[in-house]
Amino acid sequence: MISKIIENKINLDNGLSNRYIDLDPNGYFIIKVDLKEKKIILKHFLNKINNEGYALDPKTNEPIKCDSKEIKVCNETFTGISAKEIGILITENRKDLISRFDHALYLGRELQKAEECLYKKLPYIQD
Repeated sequence: MISKIIENKINLDNGLSNRYIDLDPNGYFIIKVDLKEKKIILKHFLNKINNEGYALDPKTNEPIKCDSKEIKVCNETFTGISAKEIGILITENRKDLISRFDHALYLGRELQKAEECLYKKLPYIQD
């Protein structure tokens, strides 16, 4: 019974991860877990959104590709040892980084996942 519930949850989450979303014009975040330094690293990057909903590099106006090997310069970096610490840093001290409620919820979920990976010493993969 439990395995069927877990399978249903995984299928639901995978479907939700593949739906269309409106991107945040205030930018996007990349989350990393540094197991050696025992911290969560959150990097914010700027973007522009075109009429089709694609994120564009603000300097080149070219689409930002998810699988690009190009190293982008981040706007700001935040580090901490918990999801709560980083969440408070970006929502109370830098209210200009997130303009969409769904983006804030996504970021909270991902930071919580990153924290769990940090304390369980597991690799973290951002959704």
